[in-house]
Amino acid sequence: MISANRKKSSGVEIGVAWLFLLPYLVFYVWFMLYPIYKGFIMSLHEWAIGIEPEFIGLGNYAEMLTDRHFWEALWHTVYFVIISTPSLVVVGLLLALIVNAGLKGTTFLRSAFFLPHILSISVISSIWVFILQPYTGLMNTILHKLGVVNEIFWLSDANLAWFSILIATVWWTVGFNMVLFLAGLQEIPDDWYEAARIDGANAWDSFWNITIPSLRGVILLIVVLQSIASFKLFGQPWLMTQGGPGTATRPLVQYIYETGFKANEMGLASAMSYILFLVMILIAYFQYKFIAKKD
Repeated sequence: MISANRKKSSGVEIGVAWLFLLPYLVFYVWFMLYPIYKGFIMSLHEWAIGIEPEFIGLGNYAEMLTDRHFWEALWHTVYFVIISTPSLVVVGLLLALIVNAGLKGTTFLRSAFFLPHILSISVISSIWVFILQPYTGLMNTILHKLGVVNEIFWLSDANLAWFSILIATVWWTVGFNMVLFLAGLQEIPDDWYEAARIDGANAWDSFWNITIPSLRGVILLIVVLQSIASFKLFGQPWLMTQGGPGTATRPLVQYIYETGFKANEMGLASAMSYILFLVMILIAYFQYKFIAKKD
């Protein structure tokens, strides 16, 4: 009898749990799962606004693989991942070490380092376009005061444009990484550093043999998150360089946007989106396997 009552009570609790989960599940299925399914169906059709869709199978994927602009945009995205991920890891760790050092004004430093992260991409891009514009920009004005004669066109030169996008991205997002590193640093027992000092280790030895190994999980987490975020690069080049000069800083997400909404080739854009999705899934998978193996 007691067992039957427990089963009945358990069934009621499960029903109530599903009742509370139902609103979220409805929105999740409608706004997440259904668009993924619909996008895949679109990628198998010649799909354009105002035109009846025509099933072409893998035709969009075949066209995409022979499109040099697709490969160029994909390389630009991979290149940004390569240059941004290490930068955000290193700078985030340095800022966390500064905040964790117990200096005067730590609260102000923590707030100042994190503040850009709460701003929108349009605000961030506007600030850096103002700073980096030629002739009247803050950066060139400072360089001229330091004796640099030539005018530097930060957003018009391909190499400098990528550097400018990187600087804006680091300034915007590194605060979040700093918080993650700071949480990891505060989990390291002070006794470990004290024992290292007793054994004759200096600050550099403690950093490499205590701090870095203890932060391995945080570092790999940040690498995974940053890699995925960098693959979705769009706002910074779109607002700062419009993908230029020419197409020198056009990432894959921007090319997908232009293909779908400017060229009105929704099916082809969907196929590109799924290739990008697959690339991110594979990278996240291998990074996860690496983390699981190390831990």
